[in-house]
Amino acid sequence: MQRILLTAGPTRAYIDDVRYLTNGSSGRMAAAIARAALAAGHEVTIVSGPVSVAYPPRARVVPVVSTRDMLAACLAELPRVDGVIAAAAPCDFEPAERVGGKIPRKGSGLVLRLEPTPDIIATLARRAGPTQWFVAFALEPGADAARALAKIDAKACDLIVVNDLEAVNARSTAVAVYDWRHARVGERRGTKGAVAAWLVRLIAAHCTTPVGRRSPASRRGAGPA
Repeated sequence: MQRILLTAGPTRAYIDDVRYLTNGSSGRMAAAIARAALAAGHEVTIVSGPVSVAYPPRARVVPVVSTRDMLAACLAELPRVDGVIAAAAPCDFEPAERVGGKIPRKGSGLVLRLEPTPDIIATLARRAGPTQWFVAFALEPGADAARALAKIDAKACDLIVVNDLEAVNARSTAVAVYDWRHARVGERRGTKGAVAAWLVRLIAAHCTTPVGRRSPASRRGAGPA
């Protein structure tokens, strides 16, 4: 039995007290992973941005709104879990300044200056214990493996799950999974429920034993073998 921390859904980056930036993440993939992990006998804590999907009642759910909220909640949960599956789609950018109230409509338009938000999975992996494992998702146009492999190095994860833009707010998906050595360890297409069940088995095979798991030294920046 593993204690799994699962991130889910989108986050919001507020421009003013009314308007915000977000994305189309539905939380369906995370909900499917949670169901599959619970069915396999694991404990699941979900840190979720705002979604309408229903999570399994046996999962513990921590609701959040912003990317910074999600990071703070995950850092609080990290010491109590064996591994992290980062299925959320947090906002990568936020306004440099949030305006109080509501910005009035202007004929000249509105210019926003955006700044990067903290990288949640990279921050968690840097604080990893010697036996903790990390799985990231990478949504890439055309399921671009090269961009995903750059991310697995930057985020210091054990596995990265690559999917295409067609997965956003859909009921089915297609994924390819790579390990930290950049080896392709599997691929699957189907409903999100079927793919999630397969992913949980794959993660158990590659992450929950020392064989194949990224070592603490390589997490600190040794890179792929």
